[in-house]
Amino acid sequence: MDDDSLVYSTESGRIQHKKAEVITASDGFAHVRRETKGRKGKGVVTISGLGLPSSELKTLAKKLKKTCGTGGTVVGETIEIQGDKREVIKEVLEKEGFKVKFIGG
Repeated sequence: MDDDSLVYSTESGRIQHKKAEVITASDGFAHVRRETKGRKGKGVVTISGLGLPSSELKTLAKKLKKTCGTGGTVVGETIEIQGDKREVIKEVLEKEGFKVKFIGG
């Protein structure tokens, strides 16, 4: 019985619907940008355009945070790393096989 509107069944309980993850294709470059807007003047480096699924993004973010010694998060398809560690991030991304392009100032 494949009914997407089905929420609960007496046979199996609550029905979990798997949503397909949409991944934006990469243009071949990891876009690294420093941002302060909306963060009360605190600098954050954002990395986008990687074209990876969320599980691999989280793994890469964990590696970047450990290497930089700072905090960070994954928001959608973007990795945010606290502080201005663009050169360290560039080295790590190049070792992972990405071409790095700095965006903005």
